[in-house]
Amino acid sequence: MRKKRKKIILILQSFLLIFILISGCTQNQTNNLNEQTKMGTTDNSNLSIVTTIFPQYDFVRQIAGDQVDLHLLLKPGAESHSYEPTPQDIKLIQASDLFIYVGGENDSWVEGILESMQDEAPKTMQLLELVDTLEEEIVEGMEHADHPEDQTHAHQVDEHVWTSPIKAIEIVKKISKQLSDQDPVNAEIYQKNSDEYIAELEELDEKFEKLVKDTNRNIILFGDRFPFRYLVEEYGIDYYAAFTGCSTDTEASAATVAFLIDKTNELQLPYVFSIEFSNEEIANSIAEATDAEKLTLHSIHNVSKEDLESGETYISLMEKNLENLTKALK
Repeated sequence: MRKKRKKIILILQSFLLIFILISGCTQNQTNNLNEQTKMGTTDNSNLSIVTTIFPQYDFVRQIAGDQVDLHLLLKPGAESHSYEPTPQDIKLIQASDLFIYVGGENDSWVEGILESMQDEAPKTMQLLELVDTLEEEIVEGMEHADHPEDQTHAHQVDEHVWTSPIKAIEIVKKISKQLSDQDPVNAEIYQKNSDEYIAELEELDEKFEKLVKDTNRNIILFGDRFPFRYLVEEYGIDYYAAFTGCSTDTEASAATVAFLIDKTNELQLPYVFSIEFSNEEIANSIAEATDAEKLTLHSIHNVSKEDLESGETYISLMEKNLENLTKALK
């Protein structure tokens, strides 16, 4: 009887083990499907490239197409400034051939992770090392402008280098060279795609140049953070804003909001801007107190799930920015 009971227990254990293995496989398949956007697809014969946010993801996509396995860490719709890597993200980075990140304060987590990988760390590219950078600036009326001791962002590097099409061209050239160095077999493809893409970026630059040349005004106002320092510096556009580009603040003081309302009225600005995924509270307050309407300028940190599925790109989003700037600068 005891032998029979033991045999039954062994059979039950065997069934349990089989169930766990099947469940594990099923769960892994489900996880893979759920992470398809984040992790991309895998082909062991291709370079594996991991990017933190959308700009460099799209640059690689335009240069390499399906010649690489491309992965985007930041989930669609997520706030890039509050991103923290998961254990799965860290494994993905370590298994990659090339890891492309922005650098600066918001990527402070990167260095520690790369150091912990030691000899197993992938090759890396940091956007802030690929182009000349600018410091964030505190302009008149901006939060903390009247309190020098609180200007924590005034001497930090502005990380949003991709917002200038000219900087984007520099970045694309260097990414293309890096891909060719690591994968010489496909170097001609990368070069061809890169040349074609740079021609599109140059055309985008010309459109911005024409806009500021033909416009009646050259100033914009943001009821929000301002991650467009490189864009306005490139094309000579002045601005007022509630916060610097890398600020984590979302609520402005009454004095800041009042200043922005007064400036909107004084300059008779037809539009007030906010950025993508904003709560728009400050822009709403300004619009309600003035004749200004609201517009969005996309910083391209990240895109929504719908944007990704509909095929939005760096250039398509910058074209939309161009349209909205055209309205604001008439």
